Amino acid sequence: MMSPAVLTRRAAPVLACIGLLAVWQVASLALKNDSFPTAVEAVRAIPDILGDKESLTNILASLRRMAIGFGVAVLVSIPLGLLMGRSRAIAAFFNPLLMVIYPVPKAALMPIIMLWLGVGDVTKTLVIFLGVSLPVIYHSFEGAKAVEEKMLWSGAAMGLSPAQRLVRIVLPAALPEILTGCRTGLVLALITMITSEMIARQSGAGNILFNALDMGQYDTVFAMIIIVGAMGICLDAIFERVRARLVRWSEPQFDMPLSFS
Repeated sequence: MMSPAVLTRRAAPVLACIGLLAVWQVASLALKNDSFPTAVEAVRAIPDILGDKESLTNILASLRRMAIGFGVAVLVSIPLGLLMGRSRAIAAFFNPLLMVIYPVPKAALMPIIMLWLGVGDVTKTLVIFLGVSLPVIYHSFEGAKAVEEKMLWSGAAMGLSPAQRLVRIVLPAALPEILTGCRTGLVLALITMITSEMIARQSGAGNILFNALDMGQYDTVFAMIIIVGAMGICLDAIFERVRARLVRWSEPQFDMPLSFS
């Protein structure tokens, strides 16, 4: 049987969501605006969306693009960040490029990328890749930079090559920081996924949302916002469980509960 403290901690996110829906319901009834449906109307529209084969296919296509963009970004960004953290020459080369790209909103790059690659999946996946890469590179860099030199000297004394030291010493030591960057990148992947689909409107969850807006189906618009929010919560909860298992040895005494995990 769970203790009251654990029960309260697990119930808190649910209660917060219920409270938000209650505030939404009251505000909608008070304003009486056709473009601001009640929470009940939005929630009732969710089964219609998820029960529609075309809408479900669009949502699954969004998740597929998000998974590819996130996966490729992680595979590229972690090694680059680790190398930058251990080599001043590599950091000096890539840092100006990253500083130029970092402040630019990824949505602003969409028109240029669309001119080059069209409006298909490649364009949207590339935007997701760019959105995810920077936080993963930064946290990988910080994690690698924080590794004690004594550990690397010990590895060198044992005959490990620079590549072996990077994989067997730097990577495990930097893993908690890397996973923090991946968790941030996961949220940004969801944001850039929806943004790219709103601009290049062919398919996906963002396309459903804007099509409903164009047709004045405001209950569907808000229902899609709820669905996207639920997707973010579920993905974060799954990732947090995996992260907690991988770096259980470095868990802090208290962390901000960002999900239902």
